[in-house]
Amino acid sequence: MMPENQKLKTKVLIVDDHPVVVSGCRSLFASDSSVRIEGAGNAKAGYTAFVDGKPDITVIDIKLPDVSGFELMRQIRKEDPDARIIMFSMNDDPAFVVRAIEMGAQGYLSKSDDPRLFVKAVLKVAAGENYISPHLAEAVTFSSAVVKASPTNKMTARELEILTLLRRGDKIAEIADALGISYKTVANTTSLLKQKLRARSHSDLIRMAVEMNLG
Repeated sequence: MMPENQKLKTKVLIVDDHPVVVSGCRSLFASDSSVRIEGAGNAKAGYTAFVDGKPDITVIDIKLPDVSGFELMRQIRKEDPDARIIMFSMNDDPAFVVRAIEMGAQGYLSKSDDPRLFVKAVLKVAAGENYISPHLAEAVTFSSAVVKASPTNKMTARELEILTLLRRGDKIAEIADALGISYKTVANTTSLLKQKLRARSHSDLIRMAVEMNLG
């Protein structure tokens, strides 16, 4: 039988491909025995760790080596609609913050934030509240026009994921395999993205994705 103090631990899963980030987050809670930090280095490992470990909070870096943090969040939400998720990123674009909240994230943190805000965010989300970095919350509040005008606002979550992987240099077959969808679906979505974003060619579409600072 599990000891009582073990039952009360808040389990936090951090999905980030930089071990130093996971180590740093773990050190922030070193003096708090009620929080246990686990790590995973990519979306595939993160999803497995989520299903197997049932963490109370999952902290996801948007930029992962296999698929994006947004795609991982979509997969986790499909598995457990009540999962509590914090997105963690170097990207401070207000449009990404809005996208994360629309997809169901309870929090959004910038990697440039004071580390104490990471602790605050985890504790607040664990308590059932939401948390966005103060400067990002302010940016979102005062940039609604910018968010609406952002090309990412025109895209579905699936389109954004495919564009992110195209930007990274993945081929259509590789994207289909990574997302578990057909080659035809990826090809059709790519064509639709060209129309949506008025890209003149495939390379022009990738150039746009680079300029958007996707993943």
